[in-house]
Amino acid sequence: MKRIMKTLRGVRNEHGITGLETAIVLIAFVVVAAVFAFVVLSTGLFSSERSKETVYAGLAKTRGSMELTGGVLATSDGTKLTNITFDLTLAAGGDQVNLNPASTSNRTVIRYNDGAVKNNNLTYTTTVITGNGDKLLEPGELFEIGIALSQDATIVIGTNKQFTLEVQPPAGSYMVIQRTTPASVTSTIINLY
Repeated sequence: MKRIMKTLRGVRNEHGITGLETAIVLIAFVVVAAVFAFVVLSTGLFSSERSKETVYAGLAKTRGSMELTGGVLATSDGTKLTNITFDLTLAAGGDQVNLNPASTSNRTVIRYNDGAVKNNNLTYTTTVITGNGDKLLEPGELFEIGIALSQDATIVIGTNKQFTLEVQPPAGSYMVIQRTTPASVTSTIINLY
């Protein structure tokens, strides 16, 4: 009998304690997983917000983009170019651009550079080919830009001369037109390729 009592005293019922310990460990795993998930989601939302800001900044930079429609034509007096004309339209998804040369602020500037001569503010004229008649280039409109080179005596574009025109709107990216004159400028109208 003593032996049975001794055996019974040595046997303990630990089934409930093992279940309770397992439940505590499981709850701890769930809490740690929830905290980890919160941190991952917060980091993901933060980085996606930064990505969105970057995309919108890039779109704002390119929305003012214009594109050349057609060729760049020049008129000549037989020895040098006297006028340059080209057509502009908005690139797909571009925002409107102020092409009024008489504006004192928030206007498009055309720059000239040929390596020897630089003019940061060429005088130009705007002719509306298609549009509502104002000097604001909007989607679906086409403007002709004319530059009279005789207005700046330092600009002399003769034969085999490379020059660059930069059309820089008030906001957005600017457009570069780089051309080289042919070996002969005796024709009255020259298409600058």
